Amino acid sequence: FCTPCLQECLKPKKPVCGVCRSTLSPGSRALDLEKQIEMTEATCNGCNKKMYLSKMRSHAASCSKYQNYIMEGVKAVTKEPLHNTRTFPNRFTFPCPYCSEKNFDQEGLVEHCKTLHSMDAKQVVCPICASMPWGDPNYRSANFMEHLQRRHRFSYDTFVVCDYDADEDDMMAQVLMRSLRDK
Repeated sequence: FCTPCLQECLKPKKPVCGVCRSTLSPGSRALDLEKQIEMTEATCNGCNKKMYLSKMRSHAASCSKYQNYIMEGVKAVTKEPLHNTRTFPNRFTFPCPYCSEKNFDQEGLVEHCKTLHSMDAKQVVCPICASMPWGDPNYRSANFMEHLQRRHRFSYDTFVVCDYDADEDDMMAQVLMRSLRDK
């Protein structure tokens, strides 16, 4: 969770997890889970390359064979011809606004920019925000790296079924309300 969302979880008398509602210890991390993700190997469904789960997301964002694998699955379950879906904006992969690299998922773009562009002060348009109905494709963030850290540390659709026609603040309120109800 980002800091503002986590603050909502800290409002009760005792801090609780935003997902399972168990009591949180200040500053504690799920080190056992992090270690398991770092040590568990899996195979890319596209290129069959073995790698640790911690590397899988960034690999999948740049693996053309994995992208083809996903598209084959989409074609298999899509009733309408695939060319009709092109009228909808791509909200799943994004280009880096600093360099020519493409096809990052949200988390992959954040990691890429943190690693390679953390010192770049050039004002750029956030490709994630620009793809949203409420986003301004001409707005250049004064501090893009801070924007990424604050606004894009998680993806809405990871936690809820997104209604992209809804206002961003309304969606965040829905996420928090569902989180508080699900104990």
